[in-house]
Amino acid sequence: MNSHSSKDNDPIGASLPRANAKRLLAGRGQFVDDVSLPRMLHAAVLRSPHAHARITQLKVAAAARSPGVVRVITGADVAALCKPYVGVLKHIKGMQSAPQLPLAVDVARWQGEPVAMVVASTRALAEDAMPLIEVDYEPLPAVTNIETALDAATPVIHPSLGSNLCVERVINGGDTEKLFATADHVVEATFTTGRHSPVTLESRTILADYNAADAQLTVWHSTQVPYMMQWIFAHHFSLPENNVRVIAPDVGGAFGMKIHTYGDDMATVAAALLIGQPVKFVADRLESFVSDFHSRGHRATVRCAVSKAGDLLAFEVDDIYGIGPYSGYPRGGANEGIHVTNLTGAPYKPQAYRGRSRAVFQNKGMYGQYRAVGHPVVCAITEGIVDFAAEAVGMDPAAFRKRNLAPDDAYPRTYLSGATFEKLSQHESLDLLLKTMSYDALRQEQTTLRAKGVYRGIGLAMFIENSMSSSSTYGQGGASIASQDACTIRLMPTGGITVATSLTEFGQGAHAVAAQVAASCVGVAVENVRVIMGDTETTPYGGGNWGSRGTGIGGEAVFQTGKALKANILSFVARLTESEASLLDVRNGNVVDKQSGALRMSLEEVARTAYFRTEQVPKDYQPELTVTRSYAQKHYSGIFTNGAHASYVEVDIETGFVKLLKHWVIDDAGTVINPLLVDEQIRGGVVQGIGAALFEQCLYSDEGQMLNGTLAEYLVPMAGEMPDIEVGHTHSPTKVSELGARGAGEAGVAGAPAAVMNAINDALKPFKARVTDQPFTPEKILRALGVLGTAEPVGKVTG
Repeated sequence: MNSHSSKDNDPIGASLPRANAKRLLAGRGQFVDDVSLPRMLHAAVLRSPHAHARITQLKVAAAARSPGVVRVITGADVAALCKPYVGVLKHIKGMQSAPQLPLAVDVARWQGEPVAMVVASTRALAEDAMPLIEVDYEPLPAVTNIETALDAATPVIHPSLGSNLCVERVINGGDTEKLFATADHVVEATFTTGRHSPVTLESRTILADYNAADAQLTVWHSTQVPYMMQWIFAHHFSLPENNVRVIAPDVGGAFGMKIHTYGDDMATVAAALLIGQPVKFVADRLESFVSDFHSRGHRATVRCAVSKAGDLLAFEVDDIYGIGPYSGYPRGGANEGIHVTNLTGAPYKPQAYRGRSRAVFQNKGMYGQYRAVGHPVVCAITEGIVDFAAEAVGMDPAAFRKRNLAPDDAYPRTYLSGATFEKLSQHESLDLLLKTMSYDALRQEQTTLRAKGVYRGIGLAMFIENSMSSSSTYGQGGASIASQDACTIRLMPTGGITVATSLTEFGQGAHAVAAQVAASCVGVAVENVRVIMGDTETTPYGGGNWGSRGTGIGGEAVFQTGKALKANILSFVARLTESEASLLDVRNGNVVDKQSGALRMSLEEVARTAYFRTEQVPKDYQPELTVTRSYAQKHYSGIFTNGAHASYVEVDIETGFVKLLKHWVIDDAGTVINPLLVDEQIRGGVVQGIGAALFEQCLYSDEGQMLNGTLAEYLVPMAGEMPDIEVGHTHSPTKVSELGARGAGEAGVAGAPAAVMNAINDALKPFKARVTDQPFTPEKILRALGVLGTAEPVGKVTG
């Protein structure tokens, strides 16, 4: 289906600065907290200090009398307005969760769960009143250990469910038992990833205003998914959907964290409905740590069967991870486990595969999708054990991968897990990576320095990343999450175009993508394109941005709309000039003769004729200069992308500190709309991946208390610690669209932790030390080296 071919000065493929960057840099952005309405009130949330406790008494009278307080809202107040929600996808066998309400009513199930909301004339007055709320708690045993969450002796968080198991997924492909029994070598290791908090620049923010006169609810919301939230607000508060408007203005980062339903957001809407005045809630940084959805936090044991010749024969993975006390709504808590079971070993060509993943409930913060959902976990599992297997047979890691990667001409290809890949370029990516980084020269440098007591390591990691999901991800499970996107393009009387798209912008560049694709397809300069997004009242219906779908799905909708508008323009001018549309073209805002380039009409003339000089238009012809088109990817469950990472590090064996020297990424995103934008997206993702590898982890006590819920203790990567990151590309345009674009936004974070891990372990090889527990802190490295006591063995090789 792909038919886009670049032309001279084509905006598609051009490294242009983002059109909205100057406005943001000039401080002219408008975020939710910048919106101020008449009679606006402010909310503060009282949160449970316990991970698990029965609420035996809640008294709010004193707080309600506090200066400036308009109302104190309790769980019972909200429950009278809001239908409970359950984060279960019906097409995932055996998945279960309990109904959830915005504010805890009888039992609080994690530290930070909202219990009451104070609404006052200012945020300060609302916070001043919170200590006056009297809550009596009866502490209950907290479930905090994923390893014991399913034991018979462990309390069940929701007795009605009968178990702390949210969902289990098992895949069997081929005769794994036979291959493991007969293999020359079997390597095994357990990999752990830290639980993460997204830490967006702009915290979660919402402003809800209910106008009773016309029964209209307007919500300004820092969200990635306005239409999803429109449906949720309408459905759960029993409002007509067309009476709910959701506006996502400028959004200061999201990383997938802003696609979920949060109790304090729902309570803010309830407050606006109950009080009849606008109510704003802004999560501060401290409460964000205990209320934002977390992610990762897996423990996976993986085995690999390998022959003496260096052939990967079979993979087996057993993965477990702890979500919160509920499965997140409406997307559920199964997605990370699905990717782990679908993609472990997938870059390679084993003969058999077995995978199991279990998500268990625990009394910790809520859990859900975060950038590259599950992919950094599965990449670390796969690439970590592949390095282990290469070492077991005495092969260079790069040569071992070349031997075992599925060939580039084997696509479309269905892996043993059932996941189908349209087209991957793994050998091409690895070859380009090794050339770009001068792999052989680096190996020589490493050997020379090692003789001098300098321990450097080179880590490689192949990755496969899902993008452009079909309705099989959510819609088929009953979730009202659109898998299609739409676009409306209007020719303006001055010859420019206005593009209204269901895409959303939160720093990743969707605005620039829409502008460049529209400009290319219609034939105007990017400067003459106005993009509108993030408003359910002014844009066509669609899914918004998540899961690396924006350019592939939303961009294709823009592409098809632009093509259709251009065809209409040419048809109109052909009638006016008694020509043939096939002989005309639109270039730089003018309709010209396709062969000679001679001017026929400017687009301004075209628009003014259609809109204002209708006497010049043939009576039997009506020009259509506003066009809407939609696009949904329906060929595969998702369009997978791929690539390769490499990391070069130096480990100080006396302190355990890791110095990042350089990082390389090769990514295949198909048709690249804006190379500058894509490269910066990938670099940003690499930084997040490095954060996972070396710094980030939510630490909890056995009682379920978060121990490092501040930016002084929860470490995030800083610019000064980051290496130079070099990005390159292979190009395999998808054939399911004419644009040919695939996802790119999660490529950096998907493979970076695995590459850093393998680089550290490569540096530690002379000491027969290995680390597999992220983040790889100096303490863990020193323990692996035996400096802090006897080193525990990591992994084993049999055969």
